[in-house]
Amino acid sequence: QVQLVESGGDLVQPGGSLRLSCAASGSIFSIPTMGWFRQASGKERELVGVITDRGTTTYADAVKGRFTISRDNAKNTAYLQMNSLKPEDTAVYYCYAQITTTTFAVAMNYWGTGTLVTVSS
Repeated sequence: QVQLVESGGDLVQPGGSLRLSCAASGSIFSIPTMGWFRQASGKERELVGVITDRGTTTYADAVKGRFTISRDNAKNTAYLQMNSLKPEDTAVYYCYAQITTTTFAVAMNYWGTGTLVTVSS
């Protein structure tokens, strides 16, 4: 079994910063892609950004220049550094990963349970 566990969600003031973490555990063979999605109240889940195991990143236009995704392959952990936060960044943030396990070579999609980020004064 594979698990993704997020941490770091909190209440932060506009203009502030926050760092989210996502740790993958289980019978993992490789993690080609890790990343983050978010879902605001009443809206659909949307891409924040992703990072490959070689460090290539892709970001949504709404967060470019403010958010940075990184990962520690040795720890199977991804990070989302969020700076210059705005009220419209308020959402539940979900960790996402494509993972191959030791028993199944085809990459499957996995999701965390989400962590709430609230940007408000």
